[in-house]
Amino acid sequence: MLIPLKRLLLPSKARAFTSLSPLPVPISPSDFESLVLRQFRAGKFHTLLPSVVADPSVLLAACHNLFSRSHPSSSTPSLSLLPFSLSGLSTVLRSGAFDPALLCSSLASSSRKGQALTLPTLELKVALEALRMTLAAVYESRLATFAYGGRAAIGRHTAIRYIKSTVRNPTWWFRVTLQREPFGTRHVRRLAAVMEEKIDDPALIALVERLFESVAVAIELGGVGLRRGFPQESDLSSILINIYFDAVDREIQELRADVHKKNPRLRDLEGENYRVIHTPIRVYAVRYLDEILVITSGSKLFTMNIKDRILKHLEGELEVKIDKLKTSIHSAVSEKMDFMGMELQAVPPSVLDPPMSEKAIRAMKKYLKRKAAKALELKNARETRRKKLGLKILNHLFKKLKRGHVFEFDFRIESEVREVFRNWAEEVMAEYFRSREDRRNWHRMLTTGDFLSLKRVRDQLPTELVDSYDQFQAKVDKYLNPVRISKVIEKKERQEEEKEERSYARRTVEDLTELKMRVNAPIQLVRRAVKLAGFTNSMGRPRPIKLLICLDDADIIKWYAGVGRRWLEYFCCCWNFKMVKTVVNYHLRFSCFLTLAEKHESTKHQAIRHYTKDLKVTDDGGVEEVHFPTEREIRMMGDKNLSDPKPVDGALSMILARLAVNEPACSCLAHFCDRKDTVLYRIRLLQNRLHVDPWNENKWVPGMGAIHESLNKKVLSLCPEHASDLFMGRITLQDIDCTSFVNV
Repeated sequence: MLIPLKRLLLPSKARAFTSLSPLPVPISPSDFESLVLRQFRAGKFHTLLPSVVADPSVLLAACHNLFSRSHPSSSTPSLSLLPFSLSGLSTVLRSGAFDPALLCSSLASSSRKGQALTLPTLELKVALEALRMTLAAVYESRLATFAYGGRAAIGRHTAIRYIKSTVRNPTWWFRVTLQREPFGTRHVRRLAAVMEEKIDDPALIALVERLFESVAVAIELGGVGLRRGFPQESDLSSILINIYFDAVDREIQELRADVHKKNPRLRDLEGENYRVIHTPIRVYAVRYLDEILVITSGSKLFTMNIKDRILKHLEGELEVKIDKLKTSIHSAVSEKMDFMGMELQAVPPSVLDPPMSEKAIRAMKKYLKRKAAKALELKNARETRRKKLGLKILNHLFKKLKRGHVFEFDFRIESEVREVFRNWAEEVMAEYFRSREDRRNWHRMLTTGDFLSLKRVRDQLPTELVDSYDQFQAKVDKYLNPVRISKVIEKKERQEEEKEERSYARRTVEDLTELKMRVNAPIQLVRRAVKLAGFTNSMGRPRPIKLLICLDDADIIKWYAGVGRRWLEYFCCCWNFKMVKTVVNYHLRFSCFLTLAEKHESTKHQAIRHYTKDLKVTDDGGVEEVHFPTEREIRMMGDKNLSDPKPVDGALSMILARLAVNEPACSCLAHFCDRKDTVLYRIRLLQNRLHVDPWNENKWVPGMGAIHESLNKKVLSLCPEHASDLFMGRITLQDIDCTSFVNV
């Protein structure tokens, strides 16, 4: 059913794009760093707000950052239009009259008990990005090495690699769990005091305080909504959290330095029949935003002292509330630890890299034997082809010469022919010398029954001939003597066996004395999320999602692809990544087939024959596109790139239902997009569709976040490019101007 155009009520704030011709070019990263460092005097940074944040070139660079995030599909991103005056924003920021509350929009909750959501406009997002860039230039180089989450590319995967590569022989650990509470007045006051230690700019500090007062920036400590792309979260939150927790990072650094100084590492001693291994007491720490994991290789009493010291600093200096029950000490060997949505456990090296079983060894030997036989067969076939080709050429030349033909060449090929025959001869000799039986036969024929070995014969022959014969016999004994060759081969085999025994002994000792970190994807929670979203039924088999039937075929496939790719990107660093691949390759793929079959009232096999196993879809131009990862692509995925991927929460808990309208004249709501060929999509949230509370872990998936319920049933106007990016998970609702929803 088509909705009449007169029922479309456009937002009151229409976005009018203006040209950027009078504006300066965006500042480069090196010039921006120099600009910030020029404000450093007497141990502090001065006048950062008017000199750096409010600089038009810095604001334009912030616009380019937002443009790059909201246009990931653009090969050459270029910003040419702005929906607001950049010079006016710069003037307001410099004058100190910038009021964030005037640039915010409030969305009422869809339920009576829910709270309203305050969202910043695009103009305010540009100011927040400029402020984030400035604070990052001031603080990020001074943060602790184990603090992650502030920079875009340094995040979850980097923290996991640090845990897997650095942590050795862990015995006890605990995760500091904060109680859920908003970043309130006392926290803002503490944050301002920390920033005043490094920044002498009252206007900038006051701006940060006004951002929290107007709820333009909202942080929830102990929640699950940080760095997940939710619209209720600001990009400025991560750097502010790192600044706030920098004091506890310094405390942990001092504690680690003190422990490592008192327990220096001694060199391991190795002898013929013994090996002394020294494992000193160590303290490891990893912090990702407000999640803190502390690992020790000492006793439990030692770990308790470390824990008490850290919690005392958190509760006293940082004024945060600790969940004492969840912040308990656990054994690193017998208990698993949840951190950053992954499961950690200390295991012997043989668990991560298990030795080959007898069956696998037999299969490998069988494969190598078959491979050698195949290579020999190919070599014989190549030699046969060479022989036949050579005979044909000689036969042809002989016939021509018999008839009196003369061959004339412009170039000489003698050297090339000699090189070819030399290579063939070397190959034949190398193959011959590998056979012990052939060499034994030649040695017997060349050394037995020779009359030159008789003394009376040697005395009657010239000396040169006798010497040549002796040299020849020495060469024969050197290369063809079976006794000497057997001794050399036996010595080589004995050395290889001793080397393998030493390697086996070393691996056995390491397996008994060393512990490494195993990082697993919480496969049970993944399966629970798959079941909650409706990918599978109660028996764990794929099923269709009928809510997606209203979408186009390409949009259905893109939605499934966005969920699957996010899971693959997020858990690619896990040891059991193969199980996640199975969930994506089987459950999500066949759920997509069943959804397409349900839409077209066909069978699953007919859908597979039409879309193929790779879920190919044809666009408007008749070109086939593949959005869902193919089986080969999934099989080849692994831990390669360092990134900070967003969890699947945003893509899994939101469905965009396309509306049928009569040519809406709305511009695209993505940041800095002025396209008019848009389509209206209505947001449908998973928790509202299932009528469950995301904070109730009994009905929801623990650790999985949710988009704020006030966005449910809101209508977005998106161009085809940004609609595809939102379906595929390349952009989030943070990259869309959520204050300009279309009212239908």
